[in-house]
Amino acid sequence: MTTAGALSHIRVLDLSRILAGPWATQSLADLGADVIKVERPGTGDDTRSWGPPFLKNDPSRSAYFCSVNRNKRSLALDLADPEASKVLRRIAGESQVVVENFKQGALARYGLDYETLSAANPSLVYCSITGFGQDGPEAARAGYDFMIQGMAGLMSVTGEPGGMPMKVGVALSDVLTGLNAAVAILAALNHSERTGEGQFIDMSLFDVTLASLANQAANYLFTGEPPGRLGNAHPNIVPYQVFEVADGHLILAVGNDAQFQRFCALAGLDEVAEDTRFASNDARVRNREDLIPTVAAAMKQKSISTWLEALSEKGIPAGPINDIHQAFSEDQAQFRGISSHLIDDDGAHVPTVRSPLRLSATPATLRIAPPRVGQHTREILNEVAGLDEEAIEALMGNSGSR
Repeated sequence: MTTAGALSHIRVLDLSRILAGPWATQSLADLGADVIKVERPGTGDDTRSWGPPFLKNDPSRSAYFCSVNRNKRSLALDLADPEASKVLRRIAGESQVVVENFKQGALARYGLDYETLSAANPSLVYCSITGFGQDGPEAARAGYDFMIQGMAGLMSVTGEPGGMPMKVGVALSDVLTGLNAAVAILAALNHSERTGEGQFIDMSLFDVTLASLANQAANYLFTGEPPGRLGNAHPNIVPYQVFEVADGHLILAVGNDAQFQRFCALAGLDEVAEDTRFASNDARVRNREDLIPTVAAAMKQKSISTWLEALSEKGIPAGPINDIHQAFSEDQAQFRGISSHLIDDDGAHVPTVRSPLRLSATPATLRIAPPRVGQHTREILNEVAGLDEEAIEALMGNSGSR
């Protein structure tokens, strides 16, 4: 088995901040890419201060920042400095990928737009992440995860029926956009390596969130009726929701008619199993309001542990509702080593979540702790940009990168 990452031959110039772009570039970095994260001198990425909690009470390394910036090297340069932008263009010429999430057209003033960089590096893959994409009536508008969850319909199907619209508990539009961006970048790299032709990738949080509505989007497109909020119930499968039990709540996820028959036998609902109103999933969805109260009453008769053991024995999907501590404490999470850590250059242990990308020959690795602002500036300027010590001193002085 080789120890080099699958992307160890790839350099990524990362001009992105906050979450969607850094999520994409961290995925590439986990797979071995050399990701150079460009930050404002002094303050760096906005999320550095998004806390508490902070690493070792360092107000420049929040848990938020650390969650998406491992395995990267930090280069602190001021884009507004003409000499700094010139150096960044040189680094882009030595890179295979550029990722940025500035407003539409904002990087052109620094000569860091796709047209300028691709003219010098025709095989370059350039990924631009914005709220609404590069064209259309909203293209120039800033877009943030929360507002996108609302505009793209995700909040309309999240929360209790009749309740307030609810966002997802993590910035899911950003995360999904980062994942889709990484997929697009890998596809474009494959094309570039085969043909020598780079390309521009237009990633939009709005597009991604709409596309990620999955069956709910299809439910609307098939019927013309926008689906509403169902709380913890499923729009297309019944019974498939949270139920109250004797000592709390659990998830019952009956996925087919055979499982429903086994559940009814286990729950003492023989009459329900024989009722034609509930014989198929189609029928159960149509008669949801008649079925669910009966199932709910049966579920209250036993405890979480009793139900989970019995349901597991019968091959009926079910599970507890863990808090995050309990989730990381699950035997499966412990066995898979989901929780891990990195050690930074002063010996501090930085907690992190292991990449879920499990490749047998070129596994994702943990190599570099989330960096301090500009931690790797000198080595990058020398190693990648080819600057000598005098030129580095002059540039760092001009850009305020000390």
